[in-house]
This record gives sequence, structure tokens and C-alpha cells, in this order.
Amino acid sequence: MGGPRKVTVAIDGPAGSGKSTVSKEVARRLGYAYVDTGAMYRSVALLGMRAGLAPTDREGFIARAAAARMEFRVIGAGQRFFVNGEDLTDAVRDPEVGALSSPVSAILEVRKHLTAAQQRMAAGGGVVMEGRDIGTVVCPHAEVKVFVTATPPERARRRYLEVKAKGEDVTQEQVLAEISERDQRDSSREVAPLRRAEDAVELITDGLSIDEVVARITEMVREAEAR
Repeated sequence: MGGPRKVTVAIDGPAGSGKSTVSKEVARRLGYAYVDTGAMYRSVALLGMRAGLAPTDREGFIARAAAARMEFRVIGAGQRFFVNGEDLTDAVRDPEVGALSSPVSAILEVRKHLTAAQQRMAAGGGVVMEGRDIGTVVCPHAEVKVFVTATPPERARRRYLEVKAKGEDVTQEQVLAEISERDQRDSSREVAPLRRAEDAVELITDGLSIDEVVARITEMVREAEAR
């Protein structure tokens, strides 16, 4: 007799909500694969930047999304993100790449290519997938759906500490303005806008530790596995 069945875990939320940190740890504790869909969109933006594409060159970004071979590889105790055989884990975190990834992710054909890739990754379960449209578009039938969020000031505080630790010269007010602008873009775009799936559990993480949030989600997954 085998162990508990593997399920699909969809974790959505806005920028700075802590969903990446939480998703990685949930996957680690469960022994599941972790898929950061944001990194996939960022990689398309990065490939376009390297090719010198104008931000308005829709066809150029669509072509790169269609041709890109993306994979998440477990290496040692961590995980790395490879595109066309190149490790882009760190490169896609560049702020300039992040700024371009939002408009790139609003291109319908780019989303179609990456959504199909993400659905292939999620096939068979045993995956924690993180993004902005996982529970609504990519994996609408996921057994566990969570919408991780926090108030804008709290998200700005977290992101500010993160970027300051990297030595970047920013103010908390600048980060809050960027987060508010990103929220507006992501929630108002026509294609796969950021929103909580009707059957998703909302976790507001103000005042909660990472461990508390991870424990709650892990418990939900264990319950789903036992059904």
C-alpha cells in the first residue's frame, strides 16, 4: 500500500505578501515540487531585455515565451530555475526585470504559453505552485487553494527590508508606491487578473510568523491528502 496521495497546492497573492517564502517552505516540508510562476514571467522579460526588445514588442516576447525551455531543478538543499539550460535564478530577481515582467505577463499569448507549461508541471500533483492566477486559471481544480496577503503597509515594510538587505538605496515610501502601482496593474489587467478564487482560503499574514502560516497551509494539505 502506498503513502498518502499527492495533491496540487495553489498559492496566490499580491507582491510582498510573503507567498514565495511560505510556498518554498511548505513544499520543503511536504517533499513536494515548488514552482514559482513569477520567475517564469520574469525570465521572458529578461530574455526580451537581452535581445534588446522594446517593451511594446508583443510579438518578440510571445516568441520567447513559446521557445523557452523552463525547469526547476533541486540542487543540494535548494532549488534553481533554469531557462534553455542556463541558471537564471538570481538574474530574474533584478528590479528592472521585475518592472518589465508585469506588462509582459499581461500579454495574452505569453500567458497562454506559460499557463500550458505550468499545467504540465502540475499534472499528477505533488506540487506547490505560487503566483497570481494559480487557483483561478492555471489550476482551478487544485485540491488546496490559498490566497496569502497582508496590508499594503506591511507588505511594503517586508519588501523594504528585503531590498535594503541587498544594499539597494530605497525608502519605505518608494516601495509602498511601487507595491500599490503593481497591485493596480495586476488586479485591473484584462488577462488573468489577480483575485482570490471563490473557494480559496484567505490568509492575512499581518502579525503571523512564517512558521505559523506554513503550519496552517501544511495542515490543510495533510487533510486534503487524507480525503
